[in-house]
Amino acid sequence: MRDDPTFVEQIHRDLRDVRWLAPEEIRSRGRRRSQRRIVVATVVLALAGVSAVAVAAPRKSSPPALPAAAPSASPTQHEITTDALLQPADLPQQVDVQLSQSGLGEPVLLDHMLAVCRASQGHSPGWQYSILSRSQTLVPKRAAAILTESDGLVTQDVFRLAPDAAVQLLANLDDLVAPCAEWNSVGEYKVGGATGTGSATHRWAVVQRDFAGDGAALLRHTGSQPVDQKTGEPIGAPPRPTTTAVVRVGDLITVLSLGQAGTELDLRRLAEVAARRMCVAANPAC
Repeated sequence: MRDDPTFVEQIHRDLRDVRWLAPEEIRSRGRRRSQRRIVVATVVLALAGVSAVAVAAPRKSSPPALPAAAPSASPTQHEITTDALLQPADLPQQVDVQLSQSGLGEPVLLDHMLAVCRASQGHSPGWQYSILSRSQTLVPKRAAAILTESDGLVTQDVFRLAPDAAVQLLANLDDLVAPCAEWNSVGEYKVGGATGTGSATHRWAVVQRDFAGDGAALLRHTGSQPVDQKTGEPIGAPPRPTTTAVVRVGDLITVLSLGQAGTELDLRRLAEVAARRMCVAANPAC
C-alpha cells in the first residue's frame, strides 16, 4: 500500500482500478493520515482472517518546538483523553474497530490537496500547529477485507492549540481557501496500460458556519471530471464532493470527515456530538 493519496486520487475516491502517480508534496504532508490508513487495512485484514503486515514509514523531520506558554496561560488540562473523542455509541452503525493514536506538534491538516493548491501559487500551507493531538478512525462492522480511508465510518482528529491559535484557525479559514476557490491541477496518470497527462478543476469553499461548539465550519471540496489533456477524453468517473467539519471548543479543534456513504447533514450532526464530547478536555471547561 502506498503511503499517500495523489492529487487526482483525492477526486477519484470511487475508482478502484486507477493508479495515479504520487507527487512528493503529498507524500510529505499526508504521512500522518496515511499511517492510520495502513493500520486500518492491517487490522481489517486480521479481522477477516487474512495474514498481513504493514510498516509505516517514520517521520523524516522532527515536529516544531512547542511554544512556551506564559504561567498565567497554562491550561488546567493538558492530555486529550479518549472520552473527548466520538464514541461508537454516537454512530448509527455498529463499529468493529476503533483505532486511535496521539501526537505532538502536529499540523492541523484540513485537506491534503488544499495545501498542494496553495503551494502551486506560492503560498505557505497555512496550517496551525498543535501542542498535542489525538486521532481515531472508526471502522464499520463486517467491513471488507481491504479497507480504504473513505470506507471508514468516521475519521477524527482532535488538536489542542494555544487559545489564540484555536480562535484564529476558524477566523482565518475563508482567507485560507480563497486562493483555491477554483484551481486547475495537472499531472501524470496511469490506467491499466495507458498513461498520459490529465487535468481537473478543484474548488474549495466554506459552506456553513457556527453550528456547533464555540465555532464551526464545513469545508467542501469539489472536483470536475478529469480529462486527458491531449484527447479531451474523460478519465474514470466524476468524483464525489467531500466535506470536512472543523469545530472549536475552547482550546481544542476537531477535524471530522465521513466515509462515502455520509452526508453533510450526518456530518453536522456528528460535529454537534463531537463538540459536547470535547467539553471534558477543553480549556476553559464548558
